[in-house]
Amino acid sequence: MPRYAGWVLALSLGFLSWGFPAAAQSQGTSAAEHLPDPRLLGNISGTIVDQTGAAVPGARVKLSREDQSPDQEVTSDDDGQFSFANVAPGSFQITVASAGFTTQSSSGILRPGESYTVPQIAMALASTVTEVRVVPSRIEVAEDQIKAEEKQRVLGVVPNFYVSYDRNAVPLSSKQKFELAWKTTVDPVSFGVTGAIAGIQQSQNYFSGYGQGAQGYGKRFGASYADFVASTYIGGAILPSLLKQDPRYFYKGSGSKRSRILYALANSVICKGDDGHWQTDYSAILGSLAAGGISNLYYPADSRGAELTFENTLIGIGESAAVNLLQEFVMRKLTRNVPRQEPANP
Repeated sequence: MPRYAGWVLALSLGFLSWGFPAAAQSQGTSAAEHLPDPRLLGNISGTIVDQTGAAVPGARVKLSREDQSPDQEVTSDDDGQFSFANVAPGSFQITVASAGFTTQSSSGILRPGESYTVPQIAMALASTVTEVRVVPSRIEVAEDQIKAEEKQRVLGVVPNFYVSYDRNAVPLSSKQKFELAWKTTVDPVSFGVTGAIAGIQQSQNYFSGYGQGAQGYGKRFGASYADFVASTYIGGAILPSLLKQDPRYFYKGSGSKRSRILYALANSVICKGDDGHWQTDYSAILGSLAAGGISNLYYPADSRGAELTFENTLIGIGESAAVNLLQEFVMRKLTRNVPRQEPANP
């Protein structure tokens, strides 16, 4: 090490050895001068309750000072009480927070050596913000779907109510099944089609026991309309309600032509249950049998019997298959006011 460097080091060490005790003594004296006199320190305490006057344990109580000294925090005990010891005199603020309550605060001035009791702090319940999501019920959704289906008319005239173009259509309630049957049977077009059928029957002298003329036409009209009403209500409302089945045809509209033909034919003897699963269409089959049995009450004697009942049932199944094919390949294009929905899958 160079000589002058050694001198500098020596002089520095000498200065430190002589100057350090004095500096330490001066610093200690300065720190002591800033410590508060223990005789001036005080205490702050209080009690926290709810709006009924019951103690609130576990509340977080924070003591803040205006002199920028660090905040202090304690927790209220089982009796709702809290306390701060050895607090320097001066202005202060108490802030209390607890789950389920709004934050409360209280302020005051602590005098030298005082034991200050904060006025009882009553916590108010916090106002809860509840998010309410209004979700329509299944019945409401089904009602909207029925209203849309009741606007479906082939060429804007012929009712096409019993077909759903929505693959996620909600099952109908019993009331809604009866509502759909009612709207179908009282539609003016239904009366017109029934009148045309009665006219054809009279021209071909079907059910000759009814005779001819206005009286014969009236009987044929009444019998045809009674068949229509009985089959619609029994097969489209009563039995579907009891057996939990959906009386509507669910349009497929996708896949190969062969798959769509098989789907349409199969739907003459199967249907969707209210649980969404496919099952034998007991409602339509038994409905045709029941309607045929009832028809024996008003058809001419020579046209009654079990043979006619089963014959009409088979004819009804065949007609259903034919109508389903038309639904799948023709009526969709001719039906107005069809909801824009994706086609159903089998």
